[in-house]
Amino acid sequence: MQSKKQTLLPKFQKIFEQMGENIKLARKRRKLTTMQVAERACIDRSTLYHIEKGNPSVSVGAYFNVLRVFGLQDDFLKLAADDEFGRKLQDLKLIGK
Repeated sequence: MQSKKQTLLPKFQKIFEQMGENIKLARKRRKLTTMQVAERACIDRSTLYHIEKGNPSVSVGAYFNVLRVFGLQDDFLKLAADDEFGRKLQDLKLIGK
């Protein structure tokens, strides 16, 4: 089964690229090789390469496992945690009642 290529607008692709760069820097700060991280995350080295390039087609589970290797798995809890727009919508409904 072939995976579907994820297409993003350039400004959103930049976000993935920045995340990949952050992951690469986290690896280098810890002085870990790509092989060490890939083995510990139970992924192929080529998958780690794609993560560090910010490829949106890589599964979120693979991204999570790499962060877990660095002890940064709790960063996943920060995703969508500060839903400012959603809270404003909710507040408008509460005020309207």
